[in-house]
Amino acid sequence: MARHGRRVLRTDFFRRPAALVARELLGIELVRNQDGGPTSSIITETEAYEGPHDLASHSSRGRTRRTEVMFGPAGRFYVYLVYGLHWMLNVTAGEPGDAAAVLIRGLGAVSGPARLTTALGIDDSLNGLEAAKQNGLWFEDRGHVVAPRQVLRSARIGVEYAGPKWTRKKLRFVLKGSVR
Repeated sequence: MARHGRRVLRTDFFRRPAALVARELLGIELVRNQDGGPTSSIITETEAYEGPHDLASHSSRGRTRRTEVMFGPAGRFYVYLVYGLHWMLNVTAGEPGDAAAVLIRGLGAVSGPARLTTALGIDDSLNGLEAAKQNGLWFEDRGHVVAPRQVLRSARIGVEYAGPKWTRKKLRFVLKGSVR
């Protein structure tokens, strides 16, 4: 269950409001098990998408084949292609039906959601799967608490289409010193 004294995050961690999950994922390790074995990096940047009422969220457009995973249980990966070029990695949050998710935007030395999915070899084969060791991608808590003063909170990036209320909402969380 634990690797080197670390605790694998379970569904109950993700079964909370997206903004809380997004904030508390900072400092957590994302672990990818591929051909060469497990590698991990610290999560340094996230964005919360709060569900159908959040006009920046894909779920605001309703339940579709693409967004179906968002309406399901927490702790599942929501992976989608943006601009027909780049995979985006999200993890679902809240209770089933909440349709909330957290976008993983930064990881260790890798800044940017497309760069991190490329670096980790992430594509839609993970879409809908639980964040768990048996699926090759999971989250581990290494016991480090990130103090509030270490977190920068700002508006999300690239959501201008959602209108002023949702564009200005401070749902982006960044570990200070990690922005490049």
